[in-house]
Amino acid sequence: MRVNPDKLAPLAGLPAGGIRGVFCDIDDTLTTEGRLTPEAYAALAALQGAGMLVVPITGRPAGWCDHIARLWPVDAVVGENGAFYFQYDRSARRLIKRFRDDEATRLANRARLASIRALILKEVAGSGIASDQLYREADIAIDFCEDVPRLSDAAIDRIVAIMRESGMSARISSIHVNGWFGEYDKLGMTRTLMQERFSIDLDAVRADYVFVGDSPNDTPMFGYFPNAVGVANVIDFASRLEAKPAFVTAARSGEGFVELVAHLLKEH
Repeated sequence: MRVNPDKLAPLAGLPAGGIRGVFCDIDDTLTTEGRLTPEAYAALAALQGAGMLVVPITGRPAGWCDHIARLWPVDAVVGENGAFYFQYDRSARRLIKRFRDDEATRLANRARLASIRALILKEVAGSGIASDQLYREADIAIDFCEDVPRLSDAAIDRIVAIMRESGMSARISSIHVNGWFGEYDKLGMTRTLMQERFSIDLDAVRADYVFVGDSPNDTPMFGYFPNAVGVANVIDFASRLEAKPAFVTAARSGEGFVELVAHLLKEH
């Protein structure tokens, strides 16, 4: 599928009234060129200050998500493309961790992941292990542009093919190809989080929430939320999107996120 940029509605068409929360990707959605800008961080805080639910939905690792859940102005975080959610209970001073797979399963999978990782590095010249791999619980992340020279589309496709031939699920983000064992994604764990921690049946109220993202691993969310938004750089992945967002910002990356928040807060 190829997404036609002309068929993405401008952000002005997004109905801001009645929105109860925002789910957001992190890399190249909140961040800009690998950096969380003060403006984007302030926009997160502004959403929470306005009483909205704020939940990053990311491919980043458990180690990062521990930090995010504890220290960022967010209500929870979904990590490793849906392998878990974390929520920090401030009154109890306790990090709540909910994994899709139990510890024994995750441990058993790591040896399998390591062998596939070695195969990819051998077969795909220039690929690298993501710098955050040490902090992952459930997947492998192959770097194709974050800390290595950008790989060709053909090389990225080969990484995906090796993962899938090995029985893994595989998703492309703006910087990594992530692979894991099991049929899960960002959306499944988001729905679990909302039911278990907030007693919300997301299927019944999905129009009350916005998702904002930028890349192919966000397509389950783009396809599910009628008020899904792509920051402008989503167009860079137009040929790889299995589902498109309904709306697109004028600005790229973190500036696009700030643009979205300003639009939403006009109604609060």
